Amino acid sequence: MSTDVLFQPFSFKSLHLPNRVVMAPMTRSFSPGGTPTEDVAAYYARRAAAEVGLIITEGTGVSRPASLNDPNIPRFYGEKELQGWKQVVDAVHAVGGLIAPQLWHVGAVKAQGDWTPPGPYDSPSGLSGPGHRLGEPMSDEEVADTIAAFGRAAGDAKQIGFDAVELHGAHGYLIDQFFWDGTNVREDAFGGPDVNGRARFAAEILKSVRAEVGPDFPVIIRLSQWKQQDFTVKLAHTPDAMEAWLRPLLDAGADIFHCSQRRFWEPEFDGSDLNFAGWAKKLMGVPTITVGSVGLSGDFFGAFAGEPSKPASLDELVRRLEREEFDLVAVGRALITDPEWTVKIHQQRVDELKDFDRSDLVALV
Repeated sequence: MSTDVLFQPFSFKSLHLPNRVVMAPMTRSFSPGGTPTEDVAAYYARRAAAEVGLIITEGTGVSRPASLNDPNIPRFYGEKELQGWKQVVDAVHAVGGLIAPQLWHVGAVKAQGDWTPPGPYDSPSGLSGPGHRLGEPMSDEEVADTIAAFGRAAGDAKQIGFDAVELHGAHGYLIDQFFWDGTNVREDAFGGPDVNGRARFAAEILKSVRAEVGPDFPVIIRLSQWKQQDFTVKLAHTPDAMEAWLRPLLDAGADIFHCSQRRFWEPEFDGSDLNFAGWAKKLMGVPTITVGSVGLSGDFFGAFAGEPSKPASLDELVRRLEREEFDLVAVGRALITDPEWTVKIHQQRVDELKDFDRSDLVALV
């Protein structure tokens, strides 16, 4: 099947992409002490030079003491760290690419190895998962400071020269911990029995971000039903429940929903073959990004555990994109292992596509 639809341009607000391929955000931990290096800049620039339409960076921590659980994940605050990110932006722009940072707070997720974050864990209720305590619930002051930290980071991203910004609201990290009733048992305005109430924290972050970047700067939010703590969790079991979850985010300033699934081809609800991104677009009427095992066999958890991943057909993806089920396609592991994946697809050099192996994670290729 022709992949021409992947290489049609896409425009939204100030974002004008040459094609529909997005580099998915993937943590790499190659920023010593939290500062992106020249190697990090070159890593992203190689993908941009090879026809990736939009780079979304690995998650980068906002200005809270325990926003990250690894000292070599990049931060998005501090003069040195922001100068490192300016170096990344300039390298990507120099080859004609476009780039957005993913702003991140891991929440109640235990730190890696023997490293200890320089402050207490933030979380809605002091829970890393249902029944698993890690830290204490955030105070009103800590909630307000975190909301402001995301806003400042977004403002800095625009000032540095990024082309858009993404918030990490998925996979059981802080924003998602507020969404999930398994980790949010608060009884104040940021909790409650309904997901639209638990969405208030994300909505307030989006309002803070929008106030900093203005009306025309694209704001993306990444969301997932599944959690790293439990792959089977669903925040929304019906389209009505999904609308109750997403509507406050749209009203607060979200422009594009980045809808994470383990396997993009799986239907979100019974009775329809629409995936998560398809339903989000249908319900909200705004652009969406699909992601989840694009271009490779097996899902990412199996691959990171050592299962082989080989190039896979894009026919199902193309079919869904042609019917406008979603607008953009995020590619993860295939772009870790091969910076030229996009141009190879465009030029139909499929015999040159590479397998993904867990060993590919030990260096910035």
